[in-house]
Amino acid sequence: MKRRDFITLLGGAAAGWPLAARAQQPTMPVVGFLASQPHYMTAFRQGLKEAGFTEGQDVAIEYRSAEDQTRVPLLVADLLHRQVALIVGNTPSALAAKAATATVPIVFATGGDPVRDGLVANLNRPGGNVTGVSFITVELGAKRFGFLRELRPGAARIALVQRGVGALHVGVGTFLGSQREQIVALAARHRIPAIYVLRDYVAAGGLMSYGASATDVYRQAGIYAGRILKGEKPGDLPVMLPTKFELVVNVKTANALGIEIPDKLLALADEVIE
Repeated sequence: MKRRDFITLLGGAAAGWPLAARAQQPTMPVVGFLASQPHYMTAFRQGLKEAGFTEGQDVAIEYRSAEDQTRVPLLVADLLHRQVALIVGNTPSALAAKAATATVPIVFATGGDPVRDGLVANLNRPGGNVTGVSFITVELGAKRFGFLRELRPGAARIALVQRGVGALHVGVGTFLGSQREQIVALAARHRIPAIYVLRDYVAAGGLMSYGASATDVYRQAGIYAGRILKGEKPGDLPVMLPTKFELVVNVKTANALGIEIPDKLLALADEVIE
């Protein structure tokens, strides 16, 4: 072979090496993340990192806002079209995903009962392609009513989002969460002390919240997502219950309502917003 022909052949082969190398590299898995609040992504990333996955290095995350429930099925369909390896979401998102696929793993973060809502058949052995973390907020309702009694011991009626009451207990739900700023504003306008399930309401100006830490729940969801990406089956992973609970009090709101927070409540609070 002539020297010039050999150099040309060698050059052509070398030009093809980078393309061949890229073709042999494994594809980075993509996680579809549907949530009503984008700041939960930070906690989810932390959980993924604890499980050994770092966004941008060995996993990609496609975020979609699930605040408008009417669009959730379309968002799920789009994620499935993009061939995501896993879908993470709140109750409506997880239900929509479960209705759309029986093969793509689904990890939920729910404030309700996963069995009653139809997400899983059993908490210890979920089966199928779905598992996740439950806020168990319903079970904490009695304790939240107790905190309201501390604030308004003489209140004759404590209601769930009704008029003409001495205090207000705002439950869990995607719709209520999407209306949190309006609910907080109405409670302030009518000078009604209210307790909420999630810290987000207190950060928006609500008086007080008690419940599972939503950020920690999404961190746990991230850990489960990582375990599934490593090959574990969601149906074999028991539904996790929260391990971190928080009482958050907004003293500024209490002052505006003319309410004095008892010292023992302040002492119990995990966070006091002033």
